[in-house]
Amino acid sequence: MSLRKFDFWKLFNTVIIGLFSLCFLIPLLWMTSAAMKYEKDVMVFPIQWIPKAWNALGNFKAVWAGNVPFHLFYFNSIKLSVIVTALTLIISSMAAFSFTKLNFRGRNIAFTLLLTFMIVPEQATLIPRFLLIRWLGLYDTHAALILMMMFSIYFTFLLRQFMMSIHSDFIEAAKIDGAGYFRIYWQIMLPLCKPILATVAIIKFIWTWNDYQMPLIFLLDKELYPITLGIQLFKDDYADNFAVLMMASLSAIIPLLVIFIALQKQVIKGIALGGVKG
Repeated sequence: MSLRKFDFWKLFNTVIIGLFSLCFLIPLLWMTSAAMKYEKDVMVFPIQWIPKAWNALGNFKAVWAGNVPFHLFYFNSIKLSVIVTALTLIISSMAAFSFTKLNFRGRNIAFTLLLTFMIVPEQATLIPRFLLIRWLGLYDTHAALILMMMFSIYFTFLLRQFMMSIHSDFIEAAKIDGAGYFRIYWQIMLPLCKPILATVAIIKFIWTWNDYQMPLIFLLDKELYPITLGIQLFKDDYADNFAVLMMASLSAIIPLLVIFIALQKQVIKGIALGGVKG
């Protein structure tokens, strides 16, 4: 009897979660459907989820071979996201390793001071950062965005919490074998931190890819625009063509889906380990 009751509630919970998931997927499904249609069919009611007349190729050509250099925006976003994510992983993991496994005077005070800066809103530091970038001569360059986005207190904290769960015996054994701190960090700590590194990588990649505020403030040259600003230019030529706009939006999320699918096992493992050891 208890087994049947358990199966019933498990099925009930699965159905409820599935319905909620469907609610979140409806906008994505509508965007995908609209991207495959002719403009005149996009706003037809009731919604034609499966288009009667397909224009996917036409919309695709309008996005990728039109007047707006969509491929250039795409490349800029990939370039920025990959570089920023890689640098964030290196810098944050090094900082977390230092705060976790290195014993130096004032370590806890320095980490507490670092955490206090998390309460400062990002918008409150925009003007000082803008002036700094102008003073460094990096305004209107990708280097400005990379410099502003590669440091993260949040990910340093997240990695530190995970590294605290790794027993110090690994470090002591490596020291006995003559390994230096960099070798310990590179060959011991990083392999053990793969799940949380994958979690950090996917979150940082998505944040960088979707960022609109930083490029808007620090970039003027349209050839340097990432895809978040580039899509805005489609409104000039295709203001009333929702089919083309939806194809551009659909194309913009493809890398995010690829990254998530490729790293989802590591992400789930990292979340599970964080929940158990946190």
